[in-house]
Order: sequence, then C-alpha cells, then structure tokens
Amino acid sequence: MENKEAGTPPPIPSREGRLQPTLLLATLSAAFGSAFQYGYNLSVVNTPHKVFKSFYNETYFERHATFMDGKLMLLLWSCTVSMFPLGGLLGSLLVGLLVDSCGRKGTLLINNIFAIIPAILMGVSKVAKAFELIVFSRVVLGVCAGISYSALPMYLGELAPKNLRGMVGTVTEVFVIVGVFLAQIFSLQAILGNPAGWPVLLALTGVPALLQLLTLPFFPESPRYSLIQKGDEATARQALRRLRGHTDMEAELEDMRAEARAERAEGHLSVLHLCALRSLRWQLLSIIVLMAGQQLSGINAVNYYADTIYTSAGVEAAHSQYVTVGSGVVNIVMTITSAVLVERLGRRHLLLAGYGICGSACLVLTVVLLFQNRVPELSYLGIICVFAYIAGHSIGPSPVPPVVRTEIFLQSSRRAAFMVDGAVHWLTNFIIGFLFPSIQEAIGAYSFIIFAGICLLTAIYIYVVIPETKGKTFVEINRIFAKRNRVKLPEEKEETIDAGPPTASPAKETSF
Repeated sequence: MENKEAGTPPPIPSREGRLQPTLLLATLSAAFGSAFQYGYNLSVVNTPHKVFKSFYNETYFERHATFMDGKLMLLLWSCTVSMFPLGGLLGSLLVGLLVDSCGRKGTLLINNIFAIIPAILMGVSKVAKAFELIVFSRVVLGVCAGISYSALPMYLGELAPKNLRGMVGTVTEVFVIVGVFLAQIFSLQAILGNPAGWPVLLALTGVPALLQLLTLPFFPESPRYSLIQKGDEATARQALRRLRGHTDMEAELEDMRAEARAERAEGHLSVLHLCALRSLRWQLLSIIVLMAGQQLSGINAVNYYADTIYTSAGVEAAHSQYVTVGSGVVNIVMTITSAVLVERLGRRHLLLAGYGICGSACLVLTVVLLFQNRVPELSYLGIICVFAYIAGHSIGPSPVPPVVRTEIFLQSSRRAAFMVDGAVHWLTNFIIGFLFPSIQEAIGAYSFIIFAGICLLTAIYIYVVIPETKGKTFVEINRIFAKRNRVKLPEEKEETIDAGPPTASPAKETSF
C-alpha cells in the first residue's frame, strides 16, 4: 500500500522466459529469410570466380570482338565483389525509416522484394548475355542484406525474454554462417559451380525470401514496438502471451512502460541528435568500435579471398574449394557453440577470447607465409591458422556484437543507433573487400599483422569500456552507461518527486 501511495507501482517479480514454440519458429522464419541472404551472397561468388570471369570475357568478346585485358577484368570483378557491401551501406541508411514506419516484422517482409527481384535477374543473365545484371543485382542484394542485418537483430532482441536474449540474438550469425556454408557447398564444381549451373546457383537466393513471405506473417510483431512506439498495449500483451506461453507478463510489461517513459523524456532521436548526446556517448562509440573491429580484423578478407589465401599457404588450386568447405564446418560449429555459451559465460568473455585467438592466428600466419618457401611443411600450419582464426571469430567477434548493439540502446535511440552501426559495418566491409587484394599485393604476408593489431586494440577497448550485459534489462543496462557518461537519467530525477505519474517537465531539465 505504501508503494501505491507514493505513486510508484509495487515491484513485480520477474519470471524466467522459456524458448516457446512460437518464439522458436518466429526466430527460424525471420533468420532463414534474412540473415541467410547475407551469408549466402557474401560467399557465393568466391569459389566459382573463374566461371564468372569466363562468362564476363565471353560476353565482352561477343560485343567487341576482343577479350578484356587483365586490368579491366580485375576492375570488373572487384566491382562485382564490392557492390554487395556498397548496397549494404545503402540498406543500412534506409532501415531506420522502415522499422519505425512499417514495424520490425513488416520491414523484414518488405525486404524480401530486394532478394526476389535480383534472384530473377541473375537467373536470366546468362540467357540475356548481360553480366551487368549480375553487378546490378549484387547492389540490390546488398540493400537486402543491409536492411536485414539491422532489422533482424532488432526484431529478435525485442521478441526474446532477457534470459534468452543472447542466445536468440546469436541466431542471426548462425544463419549467416549457414548461408556461407551452403553457398560453399553449392559452389563446388561438381554441383553448381560450373558453366551450366551458375545461373541456378545465383538464383537460389530467392528461395529463402519466398519461404519467409509465406511463414513470417503468422508470427507476432515485436511487443516493444507495439507498446512503446504504437501505444497499443493490448497487441503487445497478446504478442507476449503467444511468445511466452503464459499470462504472467506484468513484470515484462512494466519494464516496457519504464522504457516508454524514458523515450518520452528523451524524445525520438535522429542520427545527428544521437551523435551529439553526451548521455549516449559511450554507447555510440562502443558500437562503432565493435562493428569496425568485427570487419577490420579481417574476417571478410578471409571470406572473399579464401581460395587465394589457401593457395598462398600451399594448397593446390584444385583442392582449395574443399578446404573452404571444411572451414565452413568449423564456422558453423563454433557459432552454434557461441549461441550455447553466450548466456553462461557472458558477452565480454566470448568477445575477449575470440579476439585473442584471431590476433594470435594472424601473427602465426604471417610467420608461416614468410618462411613457407624455405620450410614447405609450414603450409599445413598455415591452414591450421586460418581455421583457428575462423573459430576465434565465430566464437565472439562475429555473433556477439549484434546482441550487444541491441542491448545497449533503448527504443528511442535504437533506430538511429542501428543506422550508424549498419553504416560502419558495411563501409568497413566495403573497404576490406576492395582494398585487401591491393594491400596483400603491396606488403604480402605483413597484411595480417595489421589485422592482429586491430584485434588487440578492439580487445583492449572491450576490456576497459564495455560492461557485461548478460541477464540485465534494457533499462538496467542504460543505467550502467549513464554512470559511465556521468549523466542522470530522467527517471532518476523523477524519483525525487513524491507525486503521482511523471510529468513532461523533467524532459526540459535533462541534457536531452
């Protein structure tokens, strides 16, 4: 009674969430139709690159009665590879508008257009004798991946209860890796990585999009979006009932109401406001470091140019495609391991362990590449280093940042934060994909020392700055960062008022 008289609701004990069938199936439908696209299209042009280059050359010869010179082919192929992350950058800039106007689930459904149309165009590019369709489609597929890479973690993070948020959040990366692995399998010369099968290989990216269009409409929209942004508590309550499998949801609803009050105090933040706010300074810097570190530590250099790295390590060209498939198996196993461990060991431990393994593998790989001509047996150690690097990245730097970026921002700033996050992710992805061949040609094995240094710097930042977020609500995490930013939250100021519900005046008194 005293709590009620003081104007604050009585504390409601939180109930541990379970992985209910609705939550599981919604996660699988959303992730397979979205994250899978990213992984599949990231890797699909890697192994059969000679087949695609042959098609480019034949088409060019039919038009000009001469073959491309080496420089033109290198430029055209670099564009084919790098247009995908460039489209991802564009998609990351669109995602903020879409998730607010169409909802999280609605954005994922609309995004399937950007997968189905390019799948058709690439499927007919051989018949049309137009390699430009492949380059253009890679841009559009990048837009699809850019939108899904931000909208999907947002959707899954808001569906999951706090004790499962890490595990459900890592599903994004699990399906990215599954997409990479299946692309490696289908790209084998004996399956579709040949002159007759490559149009089907490229067109397969439309299948997950069609499956998502057929299944995702049957699952609920994010309850946080329904309550906080739409003000529809009845829809949020109904969604929670389906996702949790019980009716005891007052604690979770109260947490959403607290977040809604914080959003009203802050207002809806744009990217410019986000960058200017002192109260979100460390959160913003943290996602920039996490996403830049994820890409600049070299993972996509390994994905884009895996065959070249294996050849440099002494593997015959005819066998490198099978070694790439083996690395895909390691990737899947370690990513699933991360999904199991993230709620037991926490986010920080997996990130630090992952960057430690990656940095060490890069240093040893540098030594191997420098001395393998003198000691041929070192080529096998080189393959082990690449596998160790992939395992380290799969345990922390790849799957964990999408979880953390969802957790360290409240609803009001999450849209703008994901736009910044996505822009950094795709811009650094583009930089690595476009510049790594030139860097490798200029400094050779020493290029991996750069990646080792970035791993070290990122690990130091994580150790010093980023707190453990396991098992905490969004509001609790926001309070931790408020102390680090040396600001008071609006609700903390309201606690000094003994009156009833919060008024609009505290918003004027804060730094927001």
